[in-house]
Amino acid sequence: MLDRHARGATTRLFTPVARALLRAGVSPDAVTVAGTVGVSAAALILYPMDQLFWGTIVITLFVFSDLVDGIMAREAGTTGPWGSFLDSTLDRVQDASIFLALCWWGFGAGQAAPVGVLAGVCLALGMLVSYVRAKAESLGLTASGGVAERAERLVLTLVFAGLTGLGLPTVVLTAVLALLAAASLITVLQRVAAVRRQTRPAP
Repeated sequence: MLDRHARGATTRLFTPVARALLRAGVSPDAVTVAGTVGVSAAALILYPMDQLFWGTIVITLFVFSDLVDGIMAREAGTTGPWGSFLDSTLDRVQDASIFLALCWWGFGAGQAAPVGVLAGVCLALGMLVSYVRAKAESLGLTASGGVAERAERLVLTLVFAGLTGLGLPTVVLTAVLALLAAASLITVLQRVAAVRRQTRPAP
């Protein structure tokens, strides 16, 4: 899990931005939607064009909206189920766009089929990680944690995709995606095991 001190630092950094947007009449939901549109467009347009570095830069800029909207909601006192639902749902859209774009790049301009395959595997397993948690919580159970949560998967994918755009050998990105796929599978199994422990009949 990403260091809590780092999260605290980014919160302090973006709080003035969040307050300025609120004063301008912008809602947290609008920032959430705009961030998702920006991430998805940057990934699906720039990655297939073999612009991994610039695609990653633009995606990263829009990813920060995921911090800003939460700060805005807290500052405005509007945190609640709707905001949490919208944020989580659109996070899945962003993840899907990034990994689909890497699939497209791998089978197209990148001429790196292993990247395309592994990006697809990471997409499927990443969605499964989220589904297991959501289903467990809908049943009143807990299935959080694991070795590969969303933040870690996203950071590693973007960093190494961007570096590949700067000339890093494609085999490195392939290895990173393979590692993420394995970590995501372990996370799924960890969460399933946690649910099983909670539902096992008492001796």
